[in-house]
This record gives sequence, C-alpha cells and structure tokens, in this order.
Amino acid sequence: MKDFLRQNGILILVIALLLALITAVFSFTFNGIANPFANLAGVVATPFRNGLNAAVTWAEGVYSDTFEREQMAQELEWYKQRVAELEAEARAGEAASRENERLRDLLEFQQKHSELHTEPATVTARGSSNWSSTLTVSKGSAAGVEAGNCVIDQYGNLVGLVSEVGLNWSSLITVVDVDLELGGLIARTDGAAIVEGDFALMGEGRLKLTFLPEGTRLLAGDTILTSGLRSGGTATYPSGLVVGHVEEVRSDEGGMSDYAILAPATDLESLEQVFIIKEFDVVE
Repeated sequence: MKDFLRQNGILILVIALLLALITAVFSFTFNGIANPFANLAGVVATPFRNGLNAAVTWAEGVYSDTFEREQMAQELEWYKQRVAELEAEARAGEAASRENERLRDLLEFQQKHSELHTEPATVTARGSSNWSSTLTVSKGSAAGVEAGNCVIDQYGNLVGLVSEVGLNWSSLITVVDVDLELGGLIARTDGAAIVEGDFALMGEGRLKLTFLPEGTRLLAGDTILTSGLRSGGTATYPSGLVVGHVEEVRSDEGGMSDYAILAPATDLESLEQVFIIKEFDVVE
C-alpha cells in the first residue's frame, strides 16, 4: 500500500483536486437554482399546475356568470310583474275615470230632463249583420226593464230600443237597424220627418231621414231629435233626444222625393255603457 501511495500519490492528489474543482464549479453554477432532478420534476409538473389553475379560474368565472344571470333574470321577472301591476292599476283608473265621466254627464242630462227615470247597464255583446244591428246589455226584467224601453248614452243621444228582455239581460235594436222607425224633428227648423233604418245604409253605420216637409232645405250638420210621437203604435220615445246629424241629402230612385243620410250621434262601436229609460213624461 505504501509502495502504491508512493508511486501514485501525485496522481491521487491530482484526482482529488479535480473532484474538488468540479464540486466547486457545480455549486457555483447551480447556486440558487434547482438541481437537475428537482428541475426535471418541476418541468414535468408545471403544465399540470397551470392547467389546474386555469380550470379553477374558469369554473369560478362560470359560477359567477351563472349567478349574475340568475339574479338578473329574477330582477327582470320582478320588473315585468311590477309593470303588469302598474298597467292593471292604470286600466282600472282609466275605467273608473270613464265611469265617473259617464255618470257625471248623465247627471247633467237628468237634471235637464228630470222627467226621465233611467237604469244604467253595461254593453256585453254586439251583433251586426246584413239584416240587423243589435246590442246586448246587462240589465233585464229584474231591474224593471221592459221591451219597448228607449235606450240612450250618457249624453242623452239615442242608442236604440229594447226588443227582448231576460231576467238579467236585454237585447236592443240600434238606431241604424232596419226595424227601428220613429218620429224625427229637425232642430233648426222644427220640421217633422221620419227617422228609419235602411238595409243599404246599415252596413255603413248610417240611417236616413225621410218624408221631409215640402220645401225643407237641410244643411250638413243639422241635428235631428226625437219628436216624442208614437211610431207604428209600438213605442213612444221621449222628445228631444239627439238621433244624429245630417251628412248629405239624396233623391230617391224616381227622383220624386229627397231624403237625408244621418250619422248617429252615439258611437255604437265604442259604446260601453247605456242608460235604459224606464219611465218618462210623454209629450204629444
């Protein structure tokens, strides 16, 4: 062994110095840096860690978006319900306002015509064909309504005549129905004439004034009133109710006589409430 050390001592010393140098260089090179094995493990694990972090971030975003959408949907539904409630309240207010206006107008009319005793009723159905123009209303015999009763709107304009009565409903023919005929009065001249329905005019929502006094010169817009005279022995109308207004004057097919086209004073299409005249003082 001694001979070996004497013979190879210098070589062993050189090898030891080289190992020390390599160790020093290795330590200096990787100072503060992971060693190769740790570095290899980090390289392999880093993509998995990055993927996991990305998945967690995405899931958190999805949950947050879903929660916000659900919250917005709930708020939107609440607003929709609130808008519907406000619209219903507005409609109820408008209906009440219209009702008050109708009753106020009727009160003024009744104060001027204290001889009329009326029963308010709501229009529940409309019937219109080539042969008739009718309305169904919400009052009948239980309220004292009878066939032949005259019907007006809140302004005192003539609507029609009760033709059939049930317990809690009535049917009436309107002013444009061909079966309605009554005595008319030209307000401007006090001339008497006959107001009647016409098949050709009914579809246009119009009626006519016939048997005009000789020499009568009607003007567009002339007001036609009920005269209060009996017509056909079936009904008596209160006098002074507004039937309609003159639109134009025409001649019959033979050209022998003239007649006027009347537009009803009441709006039959939008009529919601009527007043049935059950009693009145007859003026002959």
